[in-house]
Amino acid sequence: MRQTEKGVLGSRAHLPGDGPFVAVIGGANVDIHGRPTDSLRLQDSNPGTVQISSGGVARNIAENLARLGANCRLITAVGDDEYGRLLIDDGRDAGIDMQHVLRIGGARTSTYLSILDDRGDMHVAINDMATVGALSADQLRRHESMLKQASLMILDTNLPADSLAWLTQTFSEQALFVDTVSAVKATKITPYLQSVHTLKMTRAEAEALSGMNPKTEAQLRELAGWAHERGVARLFITLGDGGVFFSANNRHGIEKPRRRRQTMKNSGGAGDAFLAGIAYAWLENWPEARSVQFALAAADVTLDNSATTSPTLSLDAVNRVAEGWHVD
Repeated sequence: MRQTEKGVLGSRAHLPGDGPFVAVIGGANVDIHGRPTDSLRLQDSNPGTVQISSGGVARNIAENLARLGANCRLITAVGDDEYGRLLIDDGRDAGIDMQHVLRIGGARTSTYLSILDDRGDMHVAINDMATVGALSADQLRRHESMLKQASLMILDTNLPADSLAWLTQTFSEQALFVDTVSAVKATKITPYLQSVHTLKMTRAEAEALSGMNPKTEAQLRELAGWAHERGVARLFITLGDGGVFFSANNRHGIEKPRRRRQTMKNSGGAGDAFLAGIAYAWLENWPEARSVQFALAAADVTLDNSATTSPTLSLDAVNRVAEGWHVD
C-alpha cells in the first residue's frame, strides 16, 4: 500500500525526450580528489595524484540514471564560472536534461575536496556547498508543474531546509527517494520522514538520524522499525565492504556483492550509483533482492573509475558484472 500511495509502480522512464522522466534535485559540485601513491601519511606531503571531475550527490545520481537509459532531469545550482560550465557540459554529454539548472551570476560553483587513502577509500573531505542554498522553496516553485509530472523524484539533503519542507509536503503523494548525503546533513530530513518512500543512508548517517548505533543486523532491524514507524516505506543502509542492509515490504536482510573486490580506484561515488540502481529497479518493478543486487553491481562498475561516476556505466555493463549472480 505504501508503494501505491506514494507513486505508481513500474513507471518506465528509458528514453530521453518528452516521455516519462525522473527528476533529481540537490547538489552539484566539482570534485577534487587527492590519492597518495603509497600509504597516507598525516601531517606530511604525500606524493600521489590529483583529479578534478564533475560530482555532487544529486548530479551523480542523475548521471548514473541517464547512463542506465533513464530520461532524467536535474535541478541544481551552479555559478556562472568555469566549473559551472564544466558541470553543465558534462551533464549534457552524459545524457542528463540540464535545462532546469540554475546559473547564478557572480557565484562560485560548489566544490568538494577529498583526500583518499592508498586503497581509494575517502579519508577526509571538505564540502563547500553554499551555492546549493540558492535552491530555495521559492526557486523550486517555478518547477512545480514539471515536478508533478515526474514518475519519480530523488532528493538529497544538500537542499535548504525550506526546500525539503516544501518538496516533501507538496509531493507527498508521489514517490520520493532521499539520499542523506552525510552524517552532518542527515538530520535535515527528520521532520519529513512521513513523506519519504525510499531512504538511502550510510551506517554513520543512520546513526546521526536515529540516535542509534547499529553495529549488528539485529540493531539494523531495530533501526528499520524506527524508520518504518515514521512513514518510510523502504530503507537501504550501505555498509561498505559489508554490502547493504535493506528493509522493505516485510522483508529485511543484508545483501553482499557476489564477488570479492580486491582493488578500487575511488569509493566516493559508489553510494550514488547504488541509489541510481535502486531507482532504475523501482521503475522496472523488480523484487527487492534483484533490485539490491543490480544496485550493488552498478556500484561495482563505479569503483573501477577514479572519478565519482563512470563513463563506462550502462545497462549492459551492470548486467555483465551481475552475470552469474543468483538473485530471487
